[in-house]
Amino acid sequence: MAATQEGGISSGTVSQEALAMARKQRTLRYQIGRNRESYLMMAPYFVLFFFFTVLPVLMSIVLSFTNFNMLEAPDFVGWRNYIKLFLEDDIFVIALKNTLLFAVITGPVSYMLCLLFAWIINEFKGFLRAFLTLIFYAPSICGNAYLVWNLILTGDRYGYLNGFLLKLGVINEAILWMQTEKYVLPVLIVVQLWLSLGTGFLSFIAGLQTVDKSMYEAAALDGVKNRWQELWYVTLPAMKPQLMFGAVMQITQSFAVADISINLAGNPSVNYAGATVVTHLLDYGSTRFEMGYASAIATILFLLMVGTNKLVQKILGRVGE
Repeated sequence: MAATQEGGISSGTVSQEALAMARKQRTLRYQIGRNRESYLMMAPYFVLFFFFTVLPVLMSIVLSFTNFNMLEAPDFVGWRNYIKLFLEDDIFVIALKNTLLFAVITGPVSYMLCLLFAWIINEFKGFLRAFLTLIFYAPSICGNAYLVWNLILTGDRYGYLNGFLLKLGVINEAILWMQTEKYVLPVLIVVQLWLSLGTGFLSFIAGLQTVDKSMYEAAALDGVKNRWQELWYVTLPAMKPQLMFGAVMQITQSFAVADISINLAGNPSVNYAGATVVTHLLDYGSTRFEMGYASAIATILFLLMVGTNKLVQKILGRVGE
């Protein structure tokens, strides 16, 4: 009886010690101590990331509740900047609508185009695959992209687009493409799609090349019959990290449209037809130096990006189910 009691006490003590050890292993301090060499190697990146990404975001959120002109000390104004933003700033409403249109159209379309072209190009081998990848990726890194489109969209008969349409008899006189309100946003969307095969496209190419070929053989034995089923049940689940990365990149690009509008339509564009949240932010931050109000615009943009990113992650998490 005593032996049984001692065994029970011993077993209970061991269980408590194991539970205490498990709790200790879950603590951040224990994990850092156990993997201190890895954390030490990552420390330079963490320091730079904190000071140049996390800290500016936090400072921007704080400044959004102030009136700050960079010359005087910030003056706390509470929610005044946000009230002005949504109830008094008509240009911001136009810019927000244009940005959401950009995001809804160019985001999913460019994402699917990146994946489709990467999937097709991955079927080629060697030099041909590398050459095609360069051809599709080149517009996103071309420094003269806006020069090319300015030549195409020139508002006289010598512009390439006007000359082509006049020759076909589609139009009777040259169109001022970037000075006509109804054409500005559609043209900017087309240009953005042309430039969208960037880093996300390269990540998809890399992800497709890392898929284990034996998985396709196993899938065929399990009943997968065609390439579309291979894509859904094998390829996409195997490259989820690249899909997530590509989604983040496309979301950032679609919400951060500014250079295209400024270089092609000007800032401000005609009747603010090409205005976006970022161009509005640059107006208040870089021209008027109303940093408190600009920080409020940046905070709204940040929340839009984070919310959209979370939504896309949930959608991509269902791939292959």
